[in-house]
Amino acid sequence: MSDEELRSELPPEDDREARRRARQARRQRELDEKEEKSEGWVWMEEKTDEKEEKGEGWGRDPLGGVTAALILISVGLVFMAQTLGYIEWDQFGGIWNLIFIAIGLVLLFEVLVRLLVPAYRRPVLGTLIGACVMLAIGLGGILGSMSVLAVGLIVIGVVVLLSGLFRGRL
Repeated sequence: MSDEELRSELPPEDDREARRRARQARRQRELDEKEEKSEGWVWMEEKTDEKEEKGEGWGRDPLGGVTAALILISVGLVFMAQTLGYIEWDQFGGIWNLIFIAIGLVLLFEVLVRLLVPAYRRPVLGTLIGACVMLAIGLGGILGSMSVLAVGLIVIGVVVLLSGLFRGRL
């Protein structure tokens, strides 16, 4: 093969240069996409850090820990009262009814603190419903389940209604 035939089979310099630039551009786009994805994680970490600095992070609200501790203490006190003979096991329809009432009261205490103290203000609808359910279970064993269930459903309905009317407050 002659030199001229070889040259004719090779692409012109402009085509090679264009392909090289296209490869470089493709590589650069891939690198940019990877960088954008990693910047997304950095952005999320920055937001988390900002929330923690403002006191909105998980570790900044001591009220949740206090509530959990109060629940454990109240359940322990009910068991201690039963052990020491102040409460009979079948009194109040069973000791579990007192435990559910104690948990419901502690949860209501948390709701009140969150509503009254601006530093701990957060949505409380879920906690309020949980407190109502615990109280309904406990009182249902003592007073009769159907009457307490009816009252509990009415209270939960009113709470949901009020939360819809005062959106963002409960």
